Amino acid sequence: MTTTVLLLIILGVVVLMGAGITLVVGRGRRELPPPADLDRVTEEAIDHPEHPEPHLEDEPGPEPATAVDTLERPETPQGRLVRLRARLARSQGTLGKGLLSVLGRAKLDDDAWEEIEDTLLAADVGVTATDELVASLKTRLRVEGIDDPARARTVLREELVSLIGPSLDRTLASTGNDGKPGVILVVGVNGTGKTTTVGRLARVLVAEDRSVVLGAADTFRAAAADQLQTWGERVGVPTVRGPEGGDPASVGFETVQRGIADGTDVVLVDTAGRLHTKSGLMDELGKVKRVIEKQAPVTEVLLVIDATTGQNGLAQARVFGEVVDVTGIVLTKLDGTAKGGIVIAVQRELGVPVKFVGLGEGADDLAPFDADEFVDALLA
Repeated sequence: MTTTVLLLIILGVVVLMGAGITLVVGRGRRELPPPADLDRVTEEAIDHPEHPEPHLEDEPGPEPATAVDTLERPETPQGRLVRLRARLARSQGTLGKGLLSVLGRAKLDDDAWEEIEDTLLAADVGVTATDELVASLKTRLRVEGIDDPARARTVLREELVSLIGPSLDRTLASTGNDGKPGVILVVGVNGTGKTTTVGRLARVLVAEDRSVVLGAADTFRAAAADQLQTWGERVGVPTVRGPEGGDPASVGFETVQRGIADGTDVVLVDTAGRLHTKSGLMDELGKVKRVIEKQAPVTEVLLVIDATTGQNGLAQARVFGEVVDVTGIVLTKLDGTAKGGIVIAVQRELGVPVKFVGLGEGADDLAPFDADEFVDALLA
């Protein structure tokens, strides 16, 4: 009896051990991949070390990473000034050098003063402003008895800064009242860089930690809405757009409505480019502004002008100013073949300040205008 029980116990142990071994071997077999799979994994690890660590199909892979869009961090406005001043100095050297070369002469006769006048007029300063500057220079150099070129340069700098208007308020009116966003309407003719300016301005505001929503109210060009949306996506700013050929005023209205609902700091509305000679289109622009203001007051109207257009740009400024009450000017392409005097002329034409200047093709090549920096660049 005892022997039988003992044999049964031994037999049970053997069976259990066999099952355990089978289980372990089976698991081991499942963990070991076929040689072809091992070769594939090894080759991938050797040929592409930059890839994540490879794993077999039946192995649990790593947890998928959460997709996060990489947003650009725009350069601060302050950081742009130093870089843009050097670029402006390179492009505007002719005006400053022309004036300084004449003022540095031992004797300033009538021919010399006429040469100064010609230089200023060629730079689009304008007749009235040129006459004022020349008269002021003549008086100060004579009264103060200045014959030193370095001192003459200082006087020229002071008079140019005074002519540009250092006391003008160049702050961007981007703050709304009663909990509503600031609303900035951007206007101008096609080809001035208007839509690009809106995108760059959004970057300036984002760099100042302001929340922004863009309105693509240029509904006549699908490319304009696409372009604006791309600008916004790069810095995490939403864009409100309507159907191609739709009502621009409706898009402006919906953009401000979105800004109010989201508690946005600033609403930027890009409008359709239009010729200043087309009265119907200009009237429509006035309508856009009126419809927007049913939601919130427009705090700023920026007119974008191509600085290379000279007197034509001044004509644009005059007509736009009559329709939408322009409060600030953005001069683009000031680093190309532009003439620095346009800054003085356009301010006098409209009686409003230049607030921003565009100086290149880069995303952050828009900077707040500063009279002292501008004159220093002219005379560098």
